[in-house]
Amino acid sequence: MDFNMTPEQQQIRAEIKRVCKEFPDAYWREIDSKKEYPDAFVRKLSELGWLAALIPEEFGGTGLGITEASIILEEINHSGGVATACHAQMYTMGTLLRHGNEEQKKRYLPKIAAGELRLQAFGVTEPDSGSETTKLQTTAVRRGDKYLINGQKIFISRVLQSDLMLLLARTTPYEEVKDKTRGLSVFIVDLKENQGKLEVKPLDLMINHHTNQLFFDNVEVPIENLVGEEGLGFRYIIDGWNAERILVAAEAVGDGRWFIERAAKYASERIVFGRAIGSNQGIQFPIAQAYAQIEAADLVRYQAATKFDRQEKCGAEANMAKLLASEAAWAAANACLTTHGGYGFATEYDVERKFRETRLLTIAPVSNNLVLAYLGQHVLGMPKSY
Repeated sequence: MDFNMTPEQQQIRAEIKRVCKEFPDAYWREIDSKKEYPDAFVRKLSELGWLAALIPEEFGGTGLGITEASIILEEINHSGGVATACHAQMYTMGTLLRHGNEEQKKRYLPKIAAGELRLQAFGVTEPDSGSETTKLQTTAVRRGDKYLINGQKIFISRVLQSDLMLLLARTTPYEEVKDKTRGLSVFIVDLKENQGKLEVKPLDLMINHHTNQLFFDNVEVPIENLVGEEGLGFRYIIDGWNAERILVAAEAVGDGRWFIERAAKYASERIVFGRAIGSNQGIQFPIAQAYAQIEAADLVRYQAATKFDRQEKCGAEANMAKLLASEAAWAAANACLTTHGGYGFATEYDVERKFRETRLLTIAPVSNNLVLAYLGQHVLGMPKSY
């Protein structure tokens, strides 16, 4: 077992760090205060090819693995940025890569790799089903050479900043399928072609995540935009969940390191009662504890990524990485905020912004309670708890 990064991986980290220096804290602070999308940052990453990391070279990408992709997203958060602004493109395109046909890949992947198209929106969650994905009610009804989409989605991010959306919809009524994982299909929706039929209602959230509620009114999708076979979409979607969890774990690790470094620096410089507050164990120990948790989570993240890249089963490792990294990042966030005291609530220190952002990772893209339920049932063999 080798715990050292390869020279190529070290170079990737260094290059991302260099790019992020062009977008300092002040950039992200202004973006957050105005609730804007970091278009300049995403455009820069696209131009340099970093968002095409997982696209094979034959389609214009760099053909890297999930390990390298995770390093990219980790370093964005580690540098004070917000990888959630662009991370979806990495894991949503996996469904297209693994289950799309050659015509679809040739039509979309080169343009995505070149930054001419953005695939940043992932339409799964609905108001009434939540995490119970098999109960989705949005329908896709075949009419000749197209499907008509009707229904609602919620908590769908970056729709207004994307050209394409990967959509999961019901093609067979729930009561007509024996296997409840069947009857759902995946579609590539061209958002520009459906203006007027697809209503996008932005949600006002505590984080600048560009999240929306969607209303579909006979949105037309041509049959050639069906990914894979009709009715097998749920399997296609969960096939990409391991990648998603690994990448989110990496983002959490990046957040955790940002918090720990800021906390340690402030604790070493802030003088109260004639001494640095970091010399007090009440301040020092929580930071050190969070550091140990982040380092441990990071090892599981690399284990999961390595198994994924080897095409080995990694469901347990991917879920544990997401669980441990998000909890460790949240511990680091609390230690950092406590260390800064009142200044931690001041926007100029950026702690409160990152504090809000990292809290999301404990409940999205899946609640940590569901991760525990997965481990309890599928790894430890206990009865199903939900």
